[in-house]
Amino acid sequence: MVWSVVLASGVAAGGLVFDRLDTGRGGADRMESLQGYRLLDDTAAFGPSVLVLVDGAAVTDPGTAAAVSAAAARARGVAGVGQVVTAAEAPPQAGLVAKDGRAQLVSVDLRRDLDRVARDAAVAGVEQAFRGLSGALPGSVVRFGGPLLVFEEVTQQVERDTRRGEAVALPIVLLVLLVVFGGLLAASLPLAGALAAVGGAFVALLGFTYLMDIDANVVPVTTVLALGLGIDYALLLVSRFREERSHGLAVDAAVSATWATAGRTILFSGLTVATSLAGLFLMDSTIYRAIGAAGVSVVLVAMLAALTLLPALLGVFGHRLSAPPEPVGEDGTFARLARLVQRRSWLVVVGLLALFAVLGAPFLRITFGNSGAELLPRSFESRQVADAIDARFGDRGQDPVIVVAQSTVGELTRYASGLAGRPGVGSVSVVEERAGGYAVVRVVPATTADGGDVVRTLRSERASFRTWVTGEPAILVDFTDEIRTKGPWALLFVVGATFLLLFLMTGSVLVPAKALIMNVLSLSVTFGVLVLVFQDGYLSGLLDFTPTGTLETWVPVIVFAFAFGLSMDYEVFLLARVKELYDAGRTNDQAVEVGLQRSGRIITSAALLVVIVFAGFASGQMLGIKQMGVALALAVFVDATLVRMLLVPATMSLLGARNWWAPPLLRRLHDRFGLRES
Repeated sequence: MVWSVVLASGVAAGGLVFDRLDTGRGGADRMESLQGYRLLDDTAAFGPSVLVLVDGAAVTDPGTAAAVSAAAARARGVAGVGQVVTAAEAPPQAGLVAKDGRAQLVSVDLRRDLDRVARDAAVAGVEQAFRGLSGALPGSVVRFGGPLLVFEEVTQQVERDTRRGEAVALPIVLLVLLVVFGGLLAASLPLAGALAAVGGAFVALLGFTYLMDIDANVVPVTTVLALGLGIDYALLLVSRFREERSHGLAVDAAVSATWATAGRTILFSGLTVATSLAGLFLMDSTIYRAIGAAGVSVVLVAMLAALTLLPALLGVFGHRLSAPPEPVGEDGTFARLARLVQRRSWLVVVGLLALFAVLGAPFLRITFGNSGAELLPRSFESRQVADAIDARFGDRGQDPVIVVAQSTVGELTRYASGLAGRPGVGSVSVVEERAGGYAVVRVVPATTADGGDVVRTLRSERASFRTWVTGEPAILVDFTDEIRTKGPWALLFVVGATFLLLFLMTGSVLVPAKALIMNVLSLSVTFGVLVLVFQDGYLSGLLDFTPTGTLETWVPVIVFAFAFGLSMDYEVFLLARVKELYDAGRTNDQAVEVGLQRSGRIITSAALLVVIVFAGFASGQMLGIKQMGVALALAVFVDATLVRMLLVPATMSLLGARNWWAPPLLRRLHDRFGLRES
């Protein structure tokens, strides 16, 4: 009953979440670029703007000028419009006329005091005022863009991609579960756990929108995590239940045994994944903290669904689930694979490490970027406007570095005059006076690559008055610096906390250390391939995207946190079985062999299902979500195959009984506080 309410609440919350997504930049309050943007917003005479592109009509033609002027007059009469500036009214340096003279921009600024409904009505009125130009100017095309419409289209596409990902993944997941379990009822239980986790995720997300700014990218990220973990945990629980039933246990006894064994593994796994995501709290930017808060909540929801909903469903329907005719044997495909690997341990370890090094090497030349309209497919109108500006409107297509100064216009003008002709500087705009004693000047880098250098130069060579250096190049510099300075601390926290949890489960210091090293190595493959595909453009045709030459700054951080957590998830699944057998008196090699035989099918099945979920989201159109989906699908695939099936058995065979070594003091600590599955 409780989970039915959660699921229904999640369905209701789904639409509300997208309406409350934030238009902010997801940065930290301490970032100079974010402080500068806030000053720009606070001192602006108007609110967000809409850019109207009139393409295909000569700007100097009197008929064109008259038609555009008439449309501008209609737009000025729309409620909520504060200012309309046409190419004929603006100075040449405003950049409203294309270099070929066959296109022009009209800038429409909305009033500052509009709520969402009034703003949407104003945008609709502006579009209506200009749409008729195509008929008045034969051969011309009118398109609408600008940051406001980019955000609206990004939000709408994220919602569509999220729905699409669920619609694509869930039916395929059900088919795979049918193959795994051989029955509709058994296959439906993991799906029920996953849907409950997604419902709880949307409820949690809606709550967080009232506490912090939530970026549009947070929604699909947490949705895929909820689906992935929900399926993982339910699959483990149902599989263990059927195994206990094969030993002849009654339904109630089998549920109890399942909860005491697989249930503890799920509890431990949930804590491990939540710990990985908690490392995001050590980052300053709100996008990382929001995803961290939402992700930890989703992990807890998925864990609770597995530990409460699934046992209840098994108690009700367990007698209708067909149990294997006999317990899982100790010999089979995975046991034979383990023996083969153990005979060639050194060859497997050296070969895989070499492969990881080769595939991970491209990550050393990663280039970060904060894309705007480039995140959208080229079929979107705001993307087409942005592309036209980049290609045909000279400096206007180059993101400027903006200097906000607490000074007079004269002071800033004298300062700005010394910037023209500096290395990396393309042009400097006329100083603009703002309210409250502020002034603004825009410094356009000579090339996109020069943006970061210009930002650092302006920050190192300050004027005599107070300045804030902002703009998209400054945002990129601040985000990149945050990754370099805060990232190692987040990594240290995740590694330390995960080591502690794995020690409490295994009683060993070598097994956790080895698991952490292997996770980092396998993730290097993911990051290397991510650079090859999305930065260099390999397979862009197959994956249906246009490469930008960069990776979104938030993607590697989020992929590391999520993939690290999911990798440890499968590590826990395997180690729990191996440790259970080792504690029961098996030798190290026997425990690895039988443990892999009993957990290998669960790990590979769970990984396959999670890869399907991630691939469903990677099939969407948003570039950032596509990057994340491909990266996580690859990370899970590499971890469940190369790492869990080959590298773990090989390294555990090489270490032998030393796998379980710990200093006497830590051994006594584990004897008192350690977590055990049996």
